[in-house]
Amino acid sequence: MSRLAPALSRGIARVTGASLGPYQSAVIRIGFAGTWLLFLLREFPHRRELYGPTGPWGWQLAKDLTDDNHAFSALLWSDGRAWFECFYVLAILAAVGLLLGWRTRTASVLFMVGVLSLQNRSVFMGDGGDNVLHLMSFYLLFTRCGQVWSLDARRRAADEAARARGERVPADRVGAALWAGLGLALGIVTLTGRSDNGWLIPALLWTVWVALGVWGLVERRAKSADPRLLLDVVANVLHNGALFVIMAEACLIYATAGWYKVQGSRWQDGTAVYYPLHLHYFSPWPGLGELMSTSGTIMMLVTYGTVIVQVAFPFTLFNRRVKNVLLVLMMAEHAAIAVVLGLPFFSLAMIAADAVFLPTSFLRRLGDLAARARGRFVRRGRGGVPAQRAPEESAPGRVGAA
Repeated sequence: MSRLAPALSRGIARVTGASLGPYQSAVIRIGFAGTWLLFLLREFPHRRELYGPTGPWGWQLAKDLTDDNHAFSALLWSDGRAWFECFYVLAILAAVGLLLGWRTRTASVLFMVGVLSLQNRSVFMGDGGDNVLHLMSFYLLFTRCGQVWSLDARRRAADEAARARGERVPADRVGAALWAGLGLALGIVTLTGRSDNGWLIPALLWTVWVALGVWGLVERRAKSADPRLLLDVVANVLHNGALFVIMAEACLIYATAGWYKVQGSRWQDGTAVYYPLHLHYFSPWPGLGELMSTSGTIMMLVTYGTVIVQVAFPFTLFNRRVKNVLLVLMMAEHAAIAVVLGLPFFSLAMIAADAVFLPTSFLRRLGDLAARARGRFVRRGRGGVPAQRAPEESAPGRVGAA
């Protein structure tokens, strides 16, 4: 008991004292926002047929379904084409904002609203990756995913540098304007009865709006550091809990997929991968599929290897070296699925989910390489004038360190 108490105390201090995995949360933010953004841009010419008024799944059909299952979709607030077009553009802008880490808390809320609204508008559009994106857009709302590799982090670093020089930092008028605008929009939606289909998402949006208001008020008016420390503790607990749920969700996806495959006769005899390679719908490169399927040995190795990797991965989290090897194999598998089976957005969503397990040391090296490449690009753009180096971003916690 004497040993358990200090360990428990250290664990509580670690969970409440810092937001763990800043680089992992940043990379999944970038991954999921980038995946959704690329999907919206690729389907922009077909947006009306997929989610809009000219699609086969009409507005009234979607309305009847959401009235039954109480799913949230802002697109069902109006059946007008102008509302749909505006909302689609807003969904793109929210994805861009989250990708860049601009006003990350607000962008994550708008990103979730965009994902849920479009996917619940036409539930039959998707390839499996949409389910992962659906869940992760909800979980990202609770993370502090803008700690590094974001415009927010750059703005905070610049403000801290200004304070260190004794300069006065101006009030955040952009944040206040966004908060007021979103509050007005929520109030209009609530008073007009458009959010009466279900209580969960409206209650969550109002909770987030109030929390952002309290946070801004504390930052501006608090005379001591205690209120800010309390808010930081709450935010750290929510972030760390959400990051744990994201990791558990990824493990659950692979575990269930692997164990279901074990029960299939085609996976047992080593021929399961052969059949989708010969389906016209999943053959963007028929010649490549034919080339792969000519070897029975390759088909057997790929089939058994897929099952082994998916079943084993959750158990390898206790050994970081084996975990890193399987992580590379899974990402390579999804990259191959994107090319061979023509499922790029499913693969990108799964790779983004896998990225939560990437080692911190690898992500930091990757960030350093990107920063150096950006510096060389800026210097070339300025005709060889050295670029000013941005302040380094702190990383208070680590998850999955190598």
